[in-house]
Amino acid sequence: MTIVTETPEDRLSQLLIELPQVPQPTGSFQPFRRHGDMIYLAGQTCEWNGRMVYSGKIGRDFDLETGQKAARICGLNLIAALRLALGGSLDGAVACIRLGGFVNADPEFPFVPKVINGASELMTEIFGPDIGPHARTAVGVATLPLNAAVEVDAIFAVR
Repeated sequence: MTIVTETPEDRLSQLLIELPQVPQPTGSFQPFRRHGDMIYLAGQTCEWNGRMVYSGKIGRDFDLETGQKAARICGLNLIAALRLALGGSLDGAVACIRLGGFVNADPEFPFVPKVINGASELMTEIFGPDIGPHARTAVGVATLPLNAAVEVDAIFAVR
């Protein structure tokens, strides 16, 4: 009996998920840094191929569901950067260790962690139940680069 294991690349293809181009850094940093078997991914905002999709505050300009969509775009940018860091294939990912989520939130908005679920759920969708689950921080902030609604960074263990 042969056991077939879906890889992250298989899931991307089966789910018809398109990855964006890796965003160009707007400051003095790199989109990723590899150290041994760890890849540290710089924060990615909710831009798609150079265009900010959601600019404004969650809880004032956008609702929770839109915030989750913004976080998902951040996650897709992270996955694109990870693929680049791994030489063109996500199949070298061993574990999503941690996500850090930042929400440009109205001070009265109480659901910051639920916004970041948009990125967290994507990691499990793409990487599966063994690699995708992770530790996480979700923080509401006063502003983000280019007035982005959401930014997310990540750390992955790789081979």
